[in-house]
Amino acid sequence: MKRLAAILALAVTGLAQKPQTPPPAVEDTLTIKVDVNLVNILFSVRDKRGALIPNLDKDDFTVFENGVQQTLKNFGRENNQPLTIGLLVDVSGSQENLIDEERRTSNMFFRKVLRPKDMAFVISFGSEAELLQDYTNSLPLLRSGLDALRLNTQVGGIHPGPVPTASHPRGTILYDAVFLAAADKLKGEVGRKAIVLITDGMDQGSRVKLEKAVESAQKSDVIIYSIYYVDRRFAMMNRGYYANDSSLKKMSDETGGRVFHVDGRQTLDSIFNQIQDEMRSQYTMSYTSTSSNRDGTYRKVEIRPQSKELKVQARKGYYATPGEN
Repeated sequence: MKRLAAILALAVTGLAQKPQTPPPAVEDTLTIKVDVNLVNILFSVRDKRGALIPNLDKDDFTVFENGVQQTLKNFGRENNQPLTIGLLVDVSGSQENLIDEERRTSNMFFRKVLRPKDMAFVISFGSEAELLQDYTNSLPLLRSGLDALRLNTQVGGIHPGPVPTASHPRGTILYDAVFLAAADKLKGEVGRKAIVLITDGMDQGSRVKLEKAVESAQKSDVIIYSIYYVDRRFAMMNRGYYANDSSLKKMSDETGGRVFHVDGRQTLDSIFNQIQDEMRSQYTMSYTSTSSNRDGTYRKVEIRPQSKELKVQARKGYYATPGEN
C-alpha cells in the first residue's frame, strides 16, 4: 500500500484488505510461471453479424508481436476456467437515479455467472472509492455488498472515508478506481480476470491519468468490460453535463474487452447476459516471444484469423517485464 500511496497520494484502507478466501490455483498455461518469456492472451472471436464463434482451432490463427510472426505454443478454449471478477459501480451524483437498477441487475448477474470456483468483489466509486465486498463466492455476501451502494459525492473540505480526498475537489474518480482494482486487487491473482465497469464515463479529480489506468489493467492481465449507462433525465436537467464513452472505449479496446450501451435496444440485464456469454466463450493462446529481452517496453500484439469473415477481440499488447505476460 505504500506504493499506491506514493503514486496516488491516497490513504487506501478499504482496498487494502486481503482476500478472506483466495481464488483457487489454475494451470501454469494461465499463470505463466514456467517460462517468463511465455506470452498468454485470452480472446474472443465473432462473425460479421457479431455472434460468438466457439469452435475454432489453432490453425485458424496467426499471431504477431511488433509485426513479427510468432510460433504458437499452446491453444485452447477457456469456457470452464475459473473467473475472478471485479464489479465497479459509479455512485456519483450523475448516477443517483440509476443505483437501484444497478443494484438489482448486478445481483442477478452474480447469480447467473458465478460458478463454484469463481470469485468476485464489489467496489463503488464517486468522490471516493470503497470496497463494499472483498473476494468471495458467496451470493449473500455479494448481495449485501450491493445493498451498500449509496450516492457518494464531494461535499467540500476534508472528506473522510476509505480514499480521503484532502482539500482537492473530486467528483468521479473513475480512473483511480480502475487503477486500484487492477493494481491493488487483481494483479496478484491467477487465472482469468475481468473488471466489469458501470459508469457514464465521466472522470473528475482522479490522481492517475487514463493511460495509467489502462497500463495497470494491462500489467495485471485484466480484461475491462465497460457498461455505458447515462441518466437521460439528469443530462437534460444539467446543461454542463457532457458524458461520452471515449475513455471507456480506450480502456476496453486496449485490454480486450468491449463497451456496451444501455439504451432503447439494450437493457442492463441483457448486457450482463452478453458479458456472461463472452467470458464463457474465450480462447487462450500462448507463444514464446522471439524477443527475449524483458526490458519493460510495450509490445503490440495482433491475432489474425484465417477467415476475413471473423473478428478477433483481444488486448492490443503487453509490457515485457520480468515474470509478467
